[in-house]
Amino acid sequence: MRLNIPSDLSALLRTGLLRSVGSLGIKVATAGLTYLTYVVLSRTQTTDEYGHFAFGLALATVLAIVAGAGQPMAVMRLWAEERSKSDDAAARAAVSVGSSITFLAGLAVSALLCLATLAYLPFLAPQETANHFFAAAFLILPLALSEYNSSALRAQGSLWTALLPRDIVWRLVLPGLVLALFALGIVLSGPDALVLSAALLLGILGLQMLTANHRGYTIMPSRARAPIASHWRRWGGLSRWLLLGALIEAAALNADIILVGLMLDLESSGLYFNAFRTAGLMTLFTFAIELVIAPMVAEHYHAGNMRKAQAITALCSWAGFVFSLLIFAGFGLFGTEILSLFGASYADGWLILMLLSFGLLFDAVTGPSKIVMMMTGHERPYVAVFGAIMALGLIVQILVIPYWGLVGVAAVNMGARILAQLGIALWCRLRIGLDTSLLGVFSIRHLSDTARA
Repeated sequence: MRLNIPSDLSALLRTGLLRSVGSLGIKVATAGLTYLTYVVLSRTQTTDEYGHFAFGLALATVLAIVAGAGQPMAVMRLWAEERSKSDDAAARAAVSVGSSITFLAGLAVSALLCLATLAYLPFLAPQETANHFFAAAFLILPLALSEYNSSALRAQGSLWTALLPRDIVWRLVLPGLVLALFALGIVLSGPDALVLSAALLLGILGLQMLTANHRGYTIMPSRARAPIASHWRRWGGLSRWLLLGALIEAAALNADIILVGLMLDLESSGLYFNAFRTAGLMTLFTFAIELVIAPMVAEHYHAGNMRKAQAITALCSWAGFVFSLLIFAGFGLFGTEILSLFGASYADGWLILMLLSFGLLFDAVTGPSKIVMMMTGHERPYVAVFGAIMALGLIVQILVIPYWGLVGVAAVNMGARILAQLGIALWCRLRIGLDTSLLGVFSIRHLSDTARA
């Protein structure tokens, strides 16, 4: 049976799909290069040093979200809102100030981590080291800036300038340099790899900002204090809630790894890290589409075009689900072989991989519910619903680790993610009027482009 799509929606979906395919191409390359980086490091390092790297990267990723101060999500929403009011100056000011806030917060969070590590040094066992904490501090600012730049440029309609530097160039240069050093007899420790990652990313970000500025995009930070203070007084409340939302999602993806490293050992942290990052490949298409539709959802929702907003969320959920289901089946058949790429000691993580993958499958089933809530002004309910469930899951993980180890951690993560995703999807349907799940395709005909539901 041929699916009849109205002409106005056909053009919208074609644009969204074509840009999503381009985004997917970048993200597939990103995933491959990221995977290559992890494989290269795990093959050239001892399991202990790779554990230091995995722990430090997870810690830096979470703290980079704190350093972002909610600005990556805020800039996409504020750019759409201000542009819908034909206030281009305010939109550009929001981008510049957001960059300044991210830069200053990144420096502050890095300094605080270093101070906390210095205070912790007297309590270290003689055979332990804290170098991976200091190395993680170097990586916080580059990660925070790269996320902000990506969001700011995507809000302005850029795709390649937004994603190519970090997602492709950085991830291509890093494993190549690690292999070159290894060929010269230089084996990087976990902290060495983190510092090298930070230095390369900072250099690439500098080139990205210069290129974007040359092409007419607003990306450079504001140098004046007054606009920063004014912006924070006006939008600080929004930024704080968006920060909490982003921090909760980052914690859901990284807190387990940190928890395992603290309560078990760094070798187990490395194994869990590899299983979780492998499971994350399932969400590639969903994430790629969300990069494209986030500003589109904000634009159409704030203009009252609910029918168009529903159409692009339905496109996201179905395309992401089909892709995720195929990858999930592949993990079921070849998961052991995939994990063995990291080394023979990591091949035993098949059950952990499948548990984590089943939880992430619900990200695709429930669609872009997080993006919809963040882009439509419902960031507080997102923090309350998703955050409460994931926080409860973290508490349960602490309780089960001594008895069931990695399998217990993965099982709790799966259950908490399923409940959290269902919770925010129901909120979107009942309170916002957009069905982000696979069933959302049936809601398009009942919505209007003249008023919000």
